[in-house]
Amino acid sequence: MNAPVTDVVKAILEDGVIDDAEVAQLRRRLYADGKIDKEEAEALFTINDAVKGKANSADWGKLFAEAICDYLLKDESSPGEIDDDEAAWLIEKLEGDGEIDANEKMLLISLKEKANKLSDDLLAKIKEWGV
Repeated sequence: MNAPVTDVVKAILEDGVIDDAEVAQLRRRLYADGKIDKEEAEALFTINDAVKGKANSADWGKLFAEAICDYLLKDESSPGEIDDDEAAWLIEKLEGDGEIDANEKMLLISLKEKANKLSDDLLAKIKEWGV
């Protein structure tokens, strides 16, 4: 994760809310190199868990879902698919705080719509979570 992204993440975590300006700034910095890396994806989950239930920008959920989809579906090892390793990582992140929130549900819906293939483990979890 590049330093400018780290600065934005730190500012968001300090006040516990993500506003429109922070969403725009985060989007610019995340996509500056044209891709989302693992550190950035993990930072997005950290932000999402920290700001859950707060008066956040309506655009936050959209950025969260889009960026995580891009991380998982635009990789070199399994483009357009969620393989077993990606599914294990995603399930761990989604279950990490004990609940699947609205932004995470939006992410799962986006993955179901965009992916050419989802791992069997992820499909089972999506069914279990009622998404």
